[in-house]
Amino acid sequence: METFSIIILPIIVLSIILYGFSKKIDIYSSFIKGVSEGLKICLEIFPCMIAMIFAVNILSSSGLIEFIFSFTKPILNKFSLSTDILSMAFFRPISGNASLAILNNIFANFGPDSFIGRIASTIQGSTDTTFYVLTLYFGSVGIKKSRYALKVGLFADLVGIIASFIIVYLFFGN
Repeated sequence: METFSIIILPIIVLSIILYGFSKKIDIYSSFIKGVSEGLKICLEIFPCMIAMIFAVNILSSSGLIEFIFSFTKPILNKFSLSTDILSMAFFRPISGNASLAILNNIFANFGPDSFIGRIASTIQGSTDTTFYVLTLYFGSVGIKKSRYALKVGLFADLVGIIASFIIVYLFFGN
């Protein structure tokens, strides 16, 4: 398997080059054009990414989320959960990196095979970074009105979070 993973990329590149030669395409010019278009897209996306990263850093560094979720501590303790799980569920639609950092913290404090570790892993896998995706992709193509995309994305995230709790409780109990 290791040998296959080493040779697969050169085989793909060689296949593309051979296909281009067979169709009499100027491969180098097409490559340069693609790189140029890719750089233009990066320059269009960059401000949206910086704004999103800045907002997430301010929100996570302020301690506001931890303060808000501290009121749920008595309820979570009855289910052997930590407020970290709610922080992760909150940050997951906003930032994948923030939710991964919280997941890593949960793993460090409770272990990956713990009950809360399993819930956190399931949430990580069953939800998406909705705000990030909408900001990045809609911002890069200049869409100003997202119509129902945000509502549907957040509803899907909510369903994923609720389903994560239910499925982990059903399969692993507490």
